[in-house]
Amino acid sequence: MKNKYIIGGFIILVFMGIMGYLFTQTNISYEENFSLIKKTDKTVKATGEWVREKSYKMDTQKNLFSFYIKDAYGAEMKVVYKGTIPNNFESATSVVVTGKYKNGIFMAKDILTKCPSKYEDSYNAQSTKKS
Repeated sequence: MKNKYIIGGFIILVFMGIMGYLFTQTNISYEENFSLIKKTDKTVKATGEWVREKSYKMDTQKNLFSFYIKDAYGAEMKVVYKGTIPNNFESATSVVVTGKYKNGIFMAKDILTKCPSKYEDSYNAQSTKKS
């Protein structure tokens, strides 16, 4: 009988530990100001625009993809991602990278791209006709 309570208590503690861990992982904030990102050691979602003039590099031996993004204030930041280039990266209008800033580089663990909507042109054309 006593063993059941010990096992039950252990299961509850493990469950609470997992829930606590997951709660802290989902508390990631979006940041558009790179100067603030460079001052924190927390995981953040940095949003910006790909700096096309600096292109991008893919190191196939190390499986590292690197590029530069700039924020709304014009500050640039180098991003390094362990993985392949997202399919629609070159047509992206903005990029959201999740990770941490360390030693002058934003180490991304996830990349999301926002591409131009195929509906934007038709919406803009309709709104100008109504004016």
